This record gives sequence, structure tokens and C-alpha cells, in this order.
Amino acid sequence: MSSGRRAREIELLDALDALEPVPVNATVWRAVRDGRDPLLGHPSAGRWDPGQFDVLYTSFDPDGAVSEIHFHLSRQPVFPSRIKFFLHEISVKTSNTLKFADLRELQPLGVDEKEYPRVLYGRTQLIGDAAHFLGFDGIIAPNARWGCLNLTIFTDRVNPGDLEHNNASPIDWAAWQ
Repeated sequence: MSSGRRAREIELLDALDALEPVPVNATVWRAVRDGRDPLLGHPSAGRWDPGQFDVLYTSFDPDGAVSEIHFHLSRQPVFPSRIKFFLHEISVKTSNTLKFADLRELQPLGVDEKEYPRVLYGRTQLIGDAAHFLGFDGIIAPNARWGCLNLTIFTDRVNPGDLEHNNASPIDWAAWQ
């Protein structure tokens, strides 16, 4: 029986393996629905994970975190105004993170700069899967909605003490827009 997973591209594995990872010791932000543990990863099949492993999508800028959630909520027929969301501040430590400071650094890996803001995650999911397979603990990459960088954390690659919840504040969608 097939798992549905395609074979990983040797060229992509080699390209990622040749990159120098960076450590991260920073504050990041994550916007989540009320009642959800902000440190709990999920295989969401988002931009950097194919739905095969748990990740935390975070941003180095609070507005970056809010803009990502706002984008996805805005795609619904009616914006879900009754569901409360909170912006969580998280201290994070990683030791083996891939960093792509801008979209030009992703182009050699097959990422189309013009398509990046769209919900076309095929190529970036392959990159995330390959990075996870190679043992990296996350990916720093440009936010598609805001002028900042995001940190996607592969939660099975960091120790529980490497993530610390600092505080949370409710998101006021009307004020944020």
C-alpha cells in the first residue's frame, strides 16, 4: 500500500543540505483561535508542511502573524466575527534552522516569486518536507502577506523547553485592519 508520498528530489535534498543553518533565539508571534494551545503544532498542510508532521507557523513581527490569519479568514464567504483569536508572544530557541532572507534565495529551489503570495503550496511543501527529512528544525522565510520574516518550527525537532509562552492579547479585527 502506498503512503501517497512522492519520492524526494535528490537535487532539492542536495541543495538544502549544502545550506548553512542558523540558530534562533528570539521572540515570535502566533495568532490562534481562542482555546487553542499556541505551542501545540499541527500538520496543517500549509506553506511549509505537506501535512505529514507538526509545525508551528510563527512570525518575527506581530502584524505578520495577524496578517496570515486574516488572509485565510477573509477567504471565507463571511468573516467569522464571533470567533475570538489571540496573538501570542512566544520565546523560541532553535539550533538548526534554514534561513531564506528574501524570495530571491528561494528561486533556485523552484519557488516562483510571483506565485508565492497565492495559496499554491506544492513547491514550498516539498522544500519543507525535504528540510524536515534532513533534520532541520525549522524554516525562516518571507511572509507572503506582510513585510517581515516568518519562522516555521518543526515541533518534533525542538525540545519542549525551547518554546515558552510569554503572553497573549485578543485580536481586534476592526482595529487591526
